[in-house]
Amino acid sequence: MPPSSVKLGSCRSDFPSLARTVDGRPLVFLDGPAGTQVPQLVIDAMVRYYRTSNANTHGSFLTSVETDAVLDRTREAACELLGAPHPRTISFGANMTTLAFALSRGLARAFREGDRVLVSALDHEANRGPWLALAESGVIVDEIGITPGCALDEDDLRKKITPRTRLVAIGGASNAFGTVNNIALARELTRKAGAWLLIDAVHLAPHFLLDVVALDLDFLLCSAYKFYGPHVGILYAREGLLDSLDVDRLRTQDQDSPYRIETGTLNHAALAGVTAAIEYIASFGDGDGLREKIVAAMEHLGRHERWLGSVLFESLRRIPGVTVHGQSFDVPMRAPTLAITSARMRAPELSARLAQRGIFTWAGHFYAIRPMEVLGLLARGGVVRAGVSAYTTPEDVEAYVTALEQELRG
Repeated sequence: MPPSSVKLGSCRSDFPSLARTVDGRPLVFLDGPAGTQVPQLVIDAMVRYYRTSNANTHGSFLTSVETDAVLDRTREAACELLGAPHPRTISFGANMTTLAFALSRGLARAFREGDRVLVSALDHEANRGPWLALAESGVIVDEIGITPGCALDEDDLRKKITPRTRLVAIGGASNAFGTVNNIALARELTRKAGAWLLIDAVHLAPHFLLDVVALDLDFLLCSAYKFYGPHVGILYAREGLLDSLDVDRLRTQDQDSPYRIETGTLNHAALAGVTAAIEYIASFGDGDGLREKIVAAMEHLGRHERWLGSVLFESLRRIPGVTVHGQSFDVPMRAPTLAITSARMRAPELSARLAQRGIFTWAGHFYAIRPMEVLGLLARGGVVRAGVSAYTTPEDVEAYVTALEQELRG
């Protein structure tokens, strides 16, 4: 039975796209791990900005002053979402990947030849490529292995951290398999080594409450379009840390955090949408302030997602010839992202057939190309991936499983 505190499907009317039909048939959106649908509240905030306040920043006239206020409010909202101590720890960019590359160029100037960096074989390439590029500066980049169960090899992590390790960059959760990594262990080991810890929270932020202070993180990156917002990348940097890095910037740019890494003009309308997305998440919780509401909301949404994810997991593993890759929901934390392969049909063909039935899934590697290589899945066309979001219902899960069974029966 579903958790009694979760009103399954109660938010579907908030999302205009969910009302779409094709040939009179409703669509099933299980593509959330690649980007969730957007509620009307977020759309309205972006349109309102263009209608009333469209201007560049730091002017003395009304619409420019209003634009400054929009950006300030978004930094404050992002602080509440991430549990960050101050808006000056929050920077924005076009996307997480762009911010990661900008950060890596700054780190390249801080590191010396022979310094070491650790990346993970489990991660999305956006949390690998920027750090692998540090090898061009003489940095030694090591890779933490993964287990056959699609989890980070913690023993390998312990072995590969050395006194020369300067940075450990790992994902909070796997966008391919839903595995949630042991951030506390990584923090313990990096603290002993005197290394910085960077977390790619793109797949963690939509599903779990974040607290960068409690986790004691140096850097965290995430993307608003994965939690019901527009395409904006978010960087948290421990207070004072970004100011110590020689990141690419113009001399006309504000040289202090958080602006130091924000090259060019930001997408102001999208940032208005980010605030609305965070406030939308908070609307699922009760409390006096935004952070308190977010804490309650993430617990509320998490129960819904975990329950429905476990239902989907058990349903998929009962289909003959289907292999579910990744952990069961018996572990303490697991993102509701399910990856499967079929003995009968390669992933791209299977996902395309599901799409013809109005079931939206993804097939391939989803930029998590390294774990697909390591686990031998890439040569088989990758996996079919489906994800549970706030708006996912039991009917969506049933429709997916039924369509899958029908396609595999031929």
